[in-house]
Amino acid sequence: MWMDKQRGIRVSQEELLCKNACGYYGNPAWQGLCSKCWRERARAAGTPREEIRPRSDGTLPTFSKFEEKKNIEKGRRINTVRRLFWGSPSPPKPQEPSETRANVLKAYENLEPGDFTGFLKILRSPPSQRLQSRCTAFLNTMEAYHDLPVQKQSDLVQDFYQSFAEYFSSFPEAQVTQIMEHVEKLIMTRLHKWVFCHDSCDDEQKDLALQRRIRSLNWVTPQMLGVPFPDEKVSVTGDPFLPAITAIIEMDAKRAPQDKLACISKCSQHVFEALSRSNSEPANADDFLSSLVYVLLKANPPRLHSNMQYVIRFGLPHSLMAGESGYYFTNLSCAVAFIEKLDGPALSLSPEEFEGYMLGQRTPSALNRRQQVISDTQNLLEDLKGRQEKLDQGMDALNVQLQKWVQEVHSQLDETRSQFVLSQKEITAQKEVLLSTQDNKEESVLVLEDQDGGLRETGC
Repeated sequence: MWMDKQRGIRVSQEELLCKNACGYYGNPAWQGLCSKCWRERARAAGTPREEIRPRSDGTLPTFSKFEEKKNIEKGRRINTVRRLFWGSPSPPKPQEPSETRANVLKAYENLEPGDFTGFLKILRSPPSQRLQSRCTAFLNTMEAYHDLPVQKQSDLVQDFYQSFAEYFSSFPEAQVTQIMEHVEKLIMTRLHKWVFCHDSCDDEQKDLALQRRIRSLNWVTPQMLGVPFPDEKVSVTGDPFLPAITAIIEMDAKRAPQDKLACISKCSQHVFEALSRSNSEPANADDFLSSLVYVLLKANPPRLHSNMQYVIRFGLPHSLMAGESGYYFTNLSCAVAFIEKLDGPALSLSPEEFEGYMLGQRTPSALNRRQQVISDTQNLLEDLKGRQEKLDQGMDALNVQLQKWVQEVHSQLDETRSQFVLSQKEITAQKEVLLSTQDNKEESVLVLEDQDGGLRETGC
């Protein structure tokens, strides 16, 4: 039924990639750039600039001096974090015995994927005491300077990630990524209360504005968004996107950026599962994005903007730039941007119709059908309830009759048993009388025989 209709929100794979054509996923929050390109641009914009004046020969100077200043500023920031991390300004990395370093690397090399508890045990072991003390020093410093602007704190955390990763430069990239995910969880679980929805930004106001916007769009139906699910199926069998709605709501309860990303991935996977169970054609990227918009409209996740900004600022760059989590997060950002700019044409509605829905003056026909289905279902349930009550009454009456029948049977059995006992007694008495009569007869015969014998002896 959906073959002849334009499905969902049209988006191509190229539109999800970084505008600098670096190959990583872009994000509307970064003006279409990936996190790497966005940070490079932000740092360049934040570098003090001098007025560019013509030379004596009338030509303009090159940007080599500007680039040099930018690199100096970046190196200064990196060295600041390294001082926090390694405890001394020079050399950047601590000098430790090669044997100790080898033992530490060997312990981390044998770490199982996803074993955060094992990571903590290794970090707290004597060979890793130096790494643990640097983490503790960095956390204490960040907490002491928690009043810094949130973007500055974000830069410090990202530089800390980079410095920590350099310690494992001899490891394969996949293994370094695994270790850094544990580091991120350790650091951000503790810093969450200081940097999430920071006072230096307007995240809280944007959260409230986004929640009000989503609440005002609660009338939008799956059919309007092009979600490949018939409305009747949603009404009768329950919302197939309920697991996805639950997963995205759980994101606010997590503290580590990777845990929040895991909720986004879980939500997205539930969306694909719901689409795969539909009777329409196989799901594609447009189906997924339009379904994700529907999930957000129904869930209205708490502090959605703050949670996304928290992941952007303090998450590991590779988690957002590539891979499954990066793809799902990019689509989530696109869905939020779509909701913020949603208008009538996006839903195939005229401006007057859209305004009427927003003011509550109109109700979608699909919603009317849904309400009718709900009403019919309720009437059917009432009818079934009445039949069930009659059946229960009939069962009660039958039960009473059965109990009376059982009592009557028991009574008849008792009466029959008593009659049988009396009959047995009568038979026994008759037998005794017969036996007694027979004995008397035998005695009479014996007496007669005795008398007959006596007469014969006397010759009578």
